Amino acid sequence: MRLWHKDLIPYLPKNQLLGQWRECCCIAKNIADNGTPNHILVNEVLNYPTIHFIEYTNMILKEMNKRGYKVTEKSYLNFCENIRKGNLYFRDKYNNSVIIDNQVLWHDDIYLQICLFNLYEKALCGGMSNNEWQLIEDEFKEYM
Repeated sequence: MRLWHKDLIPYLPKNQLLGQWRECCCIAKNIADNGTPNHILVNEVLNYPTIHFIEYTNMILKEMNKRGYKVTEKSYLNFCENIRKGNLYFRDKYNNSVIIDNQVLWHDDIYLQICLFNLYEKALCGGMSNNEWQLIEDEFKEYM
């Protein structure tokens, strides 16, 4: 499980972008069912208000829509229901911590580098085309 750094969303290859929607749905379901995503790479979402996770997911959905990828109504409604059920597990009492200009607090430069190395590994192993990796590398070369 991984939530890609927010700045990478417009550059994610198709498989990673569509996979991120499935990941968000899985995280929401795990929180609704178990009170936690129970995965070290995404447990951090519970340290922030629910709106952070919703806004991040909206960034994914907007990018998918921009590229012409559709989400079924059933899938979207399931996500919303799981957010409603799991809402109490988020740190909503810290509402002074809100997203400003799409800033997700743990999505800092170090996290961006971690995600870039993960994507680079995928590129080396054939998980994306050279062109897809080149777009990412060109955009984020100062972090590599």
